[in-house]
Amino acid sequence: MAIPHDIKDLELATGGRYRIDWAGQEMPVLKQIRERFAREKPLDGVRVSACLHVTTETANLAQTLQAGGADIVLTASNPLSTQDDVAASLVANDEIPVYAIKGEDNETYYRHIHAALDHRPHITMDDGADLVGTIHKDRREALEEIVGGTEETTTGVIRLRAMASDGALRFPVIAVNDSATKHLFDNRYGTGQSTLDGIIRATNILLAGRVLVVAGYGWCSRGIAMRAAGLGANVIVTEVDALRALEAVMDGYRVMPMLEAATVGDIFVTATGDIAVIDRQHFALMKDGAIICNSGHFNVEINLEGLAELANGEPTRVRPFVEEYKLGARSIYILGEGRLINLAAAEGHPASVMDMSFANQALATEYIMRNVENLAAQVYTIPAAVDQEIARLKLGAMGVQIDKLTERQEAYLNQWQEGT
Repeated sequence: MAIPHDIKDLELATGGRYRIDWAGQEMPVLKQIRERFAREKPLDGVRVSACLHVTTETANLAQTLQAGGADIVLTASNPLSTQDDVAASLVANDEIPVYAIKGEDNETYYRHIHAALDHRPHITMDDGADLVGTIHKDRREALEEIVGGTEETTTGVIRLRAMASDGALRFPVIAVNDSATKHLFDNRYGTGQSTLDGIIRATNILLAGRVLVVAGYGWCSRGIAMRAAGLGANVIVTEVDALRALEAVMDGYRVMPMLEAATVGDIFVTATGDIAVIDRQHFALMKDGAIICNSGHFNVEINLEGLAELANGEPTRVRPFVEEYKLGARSIYILGEGRLINLAAAEGHPASVMDMSFANQALATEYIMRNVENLAAQVYTIPAAVDQEIARLKLGAMGVQIDKLTERQEAYLNQWQEGT
C-alpha cells in the first residue's frame, strides 16, 4: 500500500535511516519505553496527528508511538526545521505518513497541517500550538474525535494557557514543556548547545571575545548565555522580568535594556516567545556587521518587516542561512530567516537531551488515554511521579546511582514534633 506523504525525495531514505539509528543510540529512556509499549500496546488504535520538528529524535518518538499501537501522521512545526532524509526514512521504512519539506512556504506549511488533521486524530501532538490553533479556528469538526493533546515548547504552552483563560480551549492538553525533565534539561542544555551550533555553522565566526546579547533569561536563554560564556563570549542579558534580570546579574552577566545593548552587541540571540523583541529602533543603533538570530519558536521575535523597510533594497544571501541587509553604510546580518537557528542551520538538540523530552511526550500520550474520563478542557502538567521515573531511568542508563532515604529519614520528613 502506498503511504500518503508530501516530502522532498524518497531516495534520501537510506541516509535518514542511518541517522535515526545513530540518534536512537543516545536515547535509552525512550528505548525502554518503546520496548514496554511494544509489549503492552497502550495506544492500540489511537490516531495521533503530530506537528513537530521532523528530526532524527522525533523519528525515534514516532517509532515509539507506533510500537505502542498508535496510527501516527507527522507534519512539520516550522518551515525550516525538517530534515528531509528523516522524512523520507519515516515514509519508506516505517510507513508513517509525513508532510514536511525543509524550506516550504507558509501556504505549504498550513496545507500540510490540514493534511495531518485529515487523519481525524484522537490525540494531537504540538510544538508551538499551530495544530491546536488551526483546529480551533478552521477545523472545528475535528474536535468531535479529539480526546486530548500534548504541547512540547514554551511558546505553545503560552498560547494554550491564553486559550484556556479565554475559555476557547476545547480539549485537555498536557504541557510537556512544564515537566522538570523537559524544561530544566532540553531548554537549558539542549537549546544552549544547539543554538551556538547553529550560529557557528551558519557563520563560522569565533565567539571568543565577541559581545553576545541574549534577549530574555528563561531556561532557554540561561542555556545560551552559559554556553556562550563558556566559549569566551562577553554575554549581555536583556529582560523585562525583575527577578530573572536579578538572577542574570547574580550569575555574572551584564544586564541592560535592549536599546543600550544594541549599541555594543556583536551577536544578538532572541529566545523570549514574544514579538518584536528586536525592533526598528534597535536596528538603527546597531554597529556595522551585527549578527542577529532567533532561538524562540516563531520568527516574530525579530521585526524583519521593519528591517526590510529600513534597508537599501533587497537582502543579499552571502552564505547559506545568512542574509545581509544594507542600512546606509552599515550591514546587518540575519541568520536562518529569523527562524529557529538551531534547526534552520544545524540539527537541533542533541539526542541525549531529547531522550527525556520525548519520553515525556510518549508517557503523556499514554496518560491521556488512561485518564480520558477525568480530564477537563484545560492545560495540565505531567504528574511528578512520571517526571521522577524519567529521571530515574535516565540516571540508570548513565550508570549513575543515588542514595535512598532510610526509614528514619523518611519518618523525620513526615513529622513536625521533632525539632532542635
